Amino acid sequence: MKLNKLLANTQKPNLYEPGTAVMWTDEHISKQLLQVHLNENVDLASRKPETIKKTVDWILEKSGGKKLNILDLGCGPGLYSTMLAEKGHKVTGVDFSKNSIDYAKKKAKEDGLEINYIQANYLELELPVQSFDLVLLIYTDLGVLLPEDRTKLLGFIHGVLKPGGTFIFDILNDKELPKKVAPKNWEVAESGFWRPEPYLALSESFLYEKEKVILYQHQVVTEDKKVEVYRFWTHFFGHTDLKKLLAENEWEDIEFYEDVLPRGDLFSGEFVTFTVAHKKK
Repeated sequence: MKLNKLLANTQKPNLYEPGTAVMWTDEHISKQLLQVHLNENVDLASRKPETIKKTVDWILEKSGGKKLNILDLGCGPGLYSTMLAEKGHKVTGVDFSKNSIDYAKKKAKEDGLEINYIQANYLELELPVQSFDLVLLIYTDLGVLLPEDRTKLLGFIHGVLKPGGTFIFDILNDKELPKKVAPKNWEVAESGFWRPEPYLALSESFLYEKEKVILYQHQVVTEDKKVEVYRFWTHFFGHTDLKKLLAENEWEDIEFYEDVLPRGDLFSGEFVTFTVAHKKK
């Protein structure tokens, strides 16, 4: 094992310095993620079914309740898309993970639902302009994007919405930010989330308080002494920050809500802000 490399990676990196591996396209990890999505007992990857149901009802209330053409970005295995389609809405779901999209397509077929699922990086997506009544970006996806990608995605969303259309998304807010720094942790496993074979995982996080960013980092070492570094740059926002983000496009009637999710920990309840914005007519 190259200890010097491991030690170097435990030093706080420069802001947005990339890791060496991507989680979403790894065949083993994506299968593990799918199982986490489908675990109804935890709020990891996806929220619990009862929370999703209440969130869907809230979303439709904020969107006017009529039959809508909906774009669900980062749809995972289609938990929100399924509920929306069951209520009679036309739904397009997009996700980077092939395993999640394959599951979603199979589930829709079994349920007799016509949902258009697309396996793609939504940063590279091309869809007809002014074609959707509602765009969703749920489970704090916006906060893990780098600033330039975030700007690109917000412009895309604004473009595909019809005039007067609604954009709803959630983010982790900046309340009690230092408490959200995770302690150092290590895991040794014969097989598990990160690899099907034995591995050592070293996890830690770093706070960039001025930028309201926390890096959640995982170094994974396998028996062949290969070291992969997974870095998740997570952004936290206040209402003023969100208004600045949305000011780059023309939105109106922007509203913020911290009472959508049940309270539980620093990553749920009042620590998650839902934003509702309408494209100008």
